[in-house]
Amino acid sequence: PTDIDYVIECSEEAAGDMNQRGGGNFAKAVAEIAGCTNASGFDVRSFCAGPVNAVIAGATQVASGARPNVVVLAGGAIPKLFMNSRDHVRKGIPPLEDCLGSFAVLLDADDGTCPVIRLDALGKHSVGAGASPQAITSALVYEPLQKIGLSFGDVDKFAAELQIPEITVPAGAGDVPAANFKMIAALAVMKGELKKEEMASFVEAKGIPGFAHTQGHIPSGVPFIGHACEAIKAARYKRVMIIGKGSLFLARLTNLSDGASFIIEPSSGRSGEAGGVTPEEVRRILLEALEDLSKELTG
Repeated sequence: PTDIDYVIECSEEAAGDMNQRGGGNFAKAVAEIAGCTNASGFDVRSFCAGPVNAVIAGATQVASGARPNVVVLAGGAIPKLFMNSRDHVRKGIPPLEDCLGSFAVLLDADDGTCPVIRLDALGKHSVGAGASPQAITSALVYEPLQKIGLSFGDVDKFAAELQIPEITVPAGAGDVPAANFKMIAALAVMKGELKKEEMASFVEAKGIPGFAHTQGHIPSGVPFIGHACEAIKAARYKRVMIIGKGSLFLARLTNLSDGASFIIEPSSGRSGEAGGVTPEEVRRILLEALEDLSKELTG
């Protein structure tokens, strides 16, 4: 625990006093409980886009050298136990939302072995992007891929909202993961990268069955990070996109939605690239320059 430098917490709850209801700080409190005595931290909130935004915030700090490592984590939410279970009970089926969930991801510098997050292809849902499902999907999926010259087919798996459909369908929310993957497939058809008759096979090949409980904002793509990293290291996948979409309008401050995405790829095999030239390389360059200068001075 003492090796952890920073913690970013991204659940849906907030902590504060009567005058500052969202003052925070869950991250530092969790670090204290976990014995991370050398760590500090802060909270990130953006409804279901929070976890992906938090991972991006942590990854950029590590890549820039500002932090040697960052843990991104979130806990579950007791209100969500009621949200789905009330409809289950009303329909006479067992209340399946029966757990408090959590997740944690350790972000470290590129060691040349573990998969990396591409920070040059981050997706974001800007204020002027539009609120339709097509506009949101385009901003979070199509535009980041276009930025680095990739297509929908270059991504092995898309991980968006990963709620368990056996829980959400009886509660009236539908099969959320399937709806997201169908929207991505439809956009690929609109962009001319996929034939309409190939949509079903695209969803089956590149989608992921929902497996995460509706606990806080945890299902928003991030539960697949560990599976993605293992599959990339085993060469089963080459590229995975993690997507988070948030319903900001629920806070009644705006009618906008939110969203963010990032791509996970294999490491280039060259560790420490973000840190630039190493001290050893600097010494070697200086010694070579001094040697050349000495030869010139001595004729």
